[in-house]
Amino acid sequence: MEPTWQFQLRITVSPELADALRREPANPPHAALRGILRRHDATLKCQFDAFADYVSEAERLGTENFPLHQWTRATIENPEKKAKYLQSFTVYVNGEEVYDKEVADVIEAELLALTGEGAIRSVSRFDSNPANNPQPPQR
Repeated sequence: MEPTWQFQLRITVSPELADALRREPANPPHAALRGILRRHDATLKCQFDAFADYVSEAERLGTENFPLHQWTRATIENPEKKAKYLQSFTVYVNGEEVYDKEVADVIEAELLALTGEGAIRSVSRFDSNPANNPQPPQR
């Protein structure tokens, strides 16, 4: 039997929309995006904020149990990467950061329909297959 992978969607948005989404994550100012999120019980989390939360938690609990701490800290301290990740948002569905293919397919199609409007620049899909994902860097 072939393994069942789960999926994650991320969107890249304009700097203006990114600022608004970070200020009001529960009520996005983009009406079409807000409708998609509500229909699918989905929320957005800024990738930069997720990275910063990871670093904070690692430093609070002890970095020895957080193998990506050093890489993540270097990422959020790099101005170019910071700018990139401030505009990248992960789609959470029912509070989960990965979800079934069928769910990802529907939401991805709806989000892709918004990419021609300028505020939403791209939609990316990631899966949980380790062969398709970079492995943690060597310490």
